[in-house]
Amino acid sequence: MNLTHSSQANNSGGHRGMGARRVVVLGFFSLLALVLLGRAFQLQVLDRSFYEKQGDVRHIRTLPLAAHRGMLLDRNGEALAVSTPIDSIWADPQELIKYSDKLDLLSYAIEMDPERLRDLVAKGAERKREFIYLRRHVHPRTAKALQSIKDRGQIKGVNIQREYGRYYPSGEITAHVLGFNNIDDQGQEGLEMAFDHWLKGESGKRRVVTDVLGDAIEDIELVSEANHGRDLTLSIDKRIQYLAYRELKQAVQRNGAKSGSAVVLDALTGEVLAMVNQPSYNPNRYAERVGGIKRNRAVTDVLEPGSTIKPFTIAAAIEAGDFGLNDVVDTAPGRFNVGKYVVRDYKNYGELSLTGILKNSSNIGASKIALQLDKATLWNTFDRLGFGRAPLVEFPGAVSGKMPHFSKWSVVRQATVAYGYGVSTSAMQLARAYAAIASDGMMPEVTFQKLNSEPRTERVFSEDTAREVRAMLQSVVSEGTGKAASIPGYTVAGKTGTTHISENGSYADDRYISLFAGMAPAGNPSMVAVISIIEPQGQYYGGEVAAPVFSKIMAGALRLRNVNPDGRRVYGAQVMKTQSASDTELALEAAAIKAAARKAQ
Repeated sequence: MNLTHSSQANNSGGHRGMGARRVVVLGFFSLLALVLLGRAFQLQVLDRSFYEKQGDVRHIRTLPLAAHRGMLLDRNGEALAVSTPIDSIWADPQELIKYSDKLDLLSYAIEMDPERLRDLVAKGAERKREFIYLRRHVHPRTAKALQSIKDRGQIKGVNIQREYGRYYPSGEITAHVLGFNNIDDQGQEGLEMAFDHWLKGESGKRRVVTDVLGDAIEDIELVSEANHGRDLTLSIDKRIQYLAYRELKQAVQRNGAKSGSAVVLDALTGEVLAMVNQPSYNPNRYAERVGGIKRNRAVTDVLEPGSTIKPFTIAAAIEAGDFGLNDVVDTAPGRFNVGKYVVRDYKNYGELSLTGILKNSSNIGASKIALQLDKATLWNTFDRLGFGRAPLVEFPGAVSGKMPHFSKWSVVRQATVAYGYGVSTSAMQLARAYAAIASDGMMPEVTFQKLNSEPRTERVFSEDTAREVRAMLQSVVSEGTGKAASIPGYTVAGKTGTTHISENGSYADDRYISLFAGMAPAGNPSMVAVISIIEPQGQYYGGEVAAPVFSKIMAGALRLRNVNPDGRRVYGAQVMKTQSASDTELALEAAAIKAAARKAQ
């Protein structure tokens, strides 16, 4: 009995112990449940907004929405500058630095120096930045290589962003006119810079959800739309531009010249149909955008116009009423003393009419006329033509040249200005001045935009004076120093020029500028062109070096613009031959431009 009672007592005690432990365990788990419920309540209710914000920081980003830049088009709607989609690589340095052991792999994939990459990421993380560019405007193979390692989950915190880059289909042919943009698609040179306000777009913003790799997987909202830039139609005719570039390049190479420029204007409207320079560069290649080669010499460089200014001296004399068409000037014996200075001609021309002065390019004849004119009269003519004044043209860096005020003229200066020494101008300004003769005395403003309205013009000469001078210039080409500028089937009016290059306050004996300025058809000019070749080797006279270039460019331009021949020697079969040649040349030019575009890629 005692044993039984003892056993029951022990069992009763054991049950009580187990019950106590059960209570403790249940109490512990109940308390744990209450803690978890409390914590859940805190996270889901009390601190909900905080953790939602933290989640958004990690998985929601605001990304830029790229806007493309407006196209630059030629007057016929052909693309000269376009914006193309291109990839850039960016990173969250605070995330990427966690994968420091993978940075060598990343640097290899994106073709970046490993040390530079590590330094960039470290500095970005130290400054707590969430966005840095690693590389801009990369080749598609680079973006593909990066995407490959991202897809394998080897690295996080680095991403690909779509942007726009500028592409110039005609490459070096239009480089100096169009200029180029920087990596942020902002105009840096040429018309890209001049019309940046018109062409540039405004980027938008979008909010997206990103995955663990940082890639956007869902758009949440459009914060602001991207406003794309506006297209701009230029006055440039791509066909004439190519033609001018080809002929100028060949001439510079053929003559071993240092450089050269060619400008072609619409004679009535002042629209720039072509403007080219040598040497040139390819704006699609960043490595070539260096140094002085970028400048548009036809607008930014000055030169002494030499004998190409003589027609304006003659025009001033006629306009003033001091000289008539039948008047003659005695240039014998081929040298003329002006103070201590001696004005010389190529030879003794004796008595010359005004036409003879231009036809033979007589410095003495021009000087004697200038010295008989009132200084103010001559200066006012040059001033109205724009010499020495900043041109009203939409191009950055356009120079004003130099035309000293007549109050500062000595007798020698008055004589030398008459044949283009002591004066400086750009090729573009000279072309505009010739447009005044071409358009019966009405000088147009130069523009790089295709005009859809009446051009802005200013009367410089009377209609009679302009036509009389134009007739004289026609004889320069048909009988005088400009014979090489003639064009079969068309009448041409123009003037040669040859000047010594000024250096250190004097003129070099063996360095020259060869010039030709002219228009066609002479009776009713459609276009004006100026050719300048700087420092040709061997032959250097404007009639030998620049005039042939004018002939080739103008001949092609007249055909391309369907200007009817006006020369007496062109008849049926010859006209058909000219038209056929035009069609062939058009086809060749189109093929050449496409080839240049493929090469630029």
